[in-house]
Amino acid sequence: MQLTDVTLREGEQRPGQSYAPDAKVEAGRRLDELGVASVQAGFPITGAADRQVVRTLADDLEADVVALARAVPGDVEAAVAAEADVVEVFAPLSDRQLTHLVDRSRAEMFDALREAVDLAFDHDAAVVVSLLDAFRTDGDHLLEAAERFPDVDVLNLADTVGARTPTSVATTLAELGERVDLGRLGVHFHDDLGVATANVLTAYEAGVGRADVSVASVGERAGNAALEEVVAAGVLEHGTSFGVDPERLVPVCEGVLETLGESVAPGKAVLGEEVTRHESGIHTAAMLADPSVFEPFDPATFGGERELVFGAASGRGAARGLLERAGLEPTDERVATVLELLEKRGPLDTAAAVELVRDRFGAD
Repeated sequence: MQLTDVTLREGEQRPGQSYAPDAKVEAGRRLDELGVASVQAGFPITGAADRQVVRTLADDLEADVVALARAVPGDVEAAVAAEADVVEVFAPLSDRQLTHLVDRSRAEMFDALREAVDLAFDHDAAVVVSLLDAFRTDGDHLLEAAERFPDVDVLNLADTVGARTPTSVATTLAELGERVDLGRLGVHFHDDLGVATANVLTAYEAGVGRADVSVASVGERAGNAALEEVVAAGVLEHGTSFGVDPERLVPVCEGVLETLGESVAPGKAVLGEEVTRHESGIHTAAMLADPSVFEPFDPATFGGERELVFGAASGRGAARGLLERAGLEPTDERVATVLELLEKRGPLDTAAAVELVRDRFGAD
């Protein structure tokens, strides 16, 4: 499975949010350093800023640069004029979106898609067709789309409102897989039910060839499948990093967020500052001997750092561990003294805590 990062486009889908063009370009370059297969850089019909970002990144990046377009000739022309490597044409096929979003019949929508795809081909662009609300669309209509567009690079199935869970995703893909090569499908999941990453992994296990992801789940409403979560889970569970450099995962994602002025909650998986920070006495005591006791992975695997913190919450086991690190016998008297020091001087990281212990007992 290859990954398309959609942070730059999805991030601006949120109410009141926009990124400066220079920030989008810099973030796109950082993502390219990570090794994602493609970067969805913008929606060129919306204005000159997106057109310039797409054009700049298409010239700069090793990754394919994707521009979004409705199944409308003007949108396709704008994407092509921006020199995008890939034009991603999107349209709904579900009954509810055909009725309430575009007020068109399915036949009319298929015709509009065909016209848009052919126009992009006329300009020698690679094409992705993205079907909105695909996981709430009747399977027969998805099969018809696959049959009507055998010539596009990827047929992308979007769970546009984040309504599906791994069980229903697996069922849909299994049914499609009886008639369609899942390797030419892509998926796009939103996190409204908190399972977007799990849905991507389910799609990978089914044989789907591409998935959309965003850094720290940045995207409209609850966001999208998180790039860092998908990669970390892929490495740990399946032995694959989906083509990206795992050792640069955390620093690149942090750089993208900083460039775009985004932040993450302290407890956010993989990237949150509290995820690899430990102060509980039980935890730190064990982790001084073997960090894996309370970690699902070594943070260094993905370019992160572990932080053991010693302070008022530290217990006797942690104090003994610090004394042993300092090369001192952990007598009961010394343990009690260390606990008093940590309560007064903490919280301290491991190096500072060990140094404090050495300073206190160095003259003993």
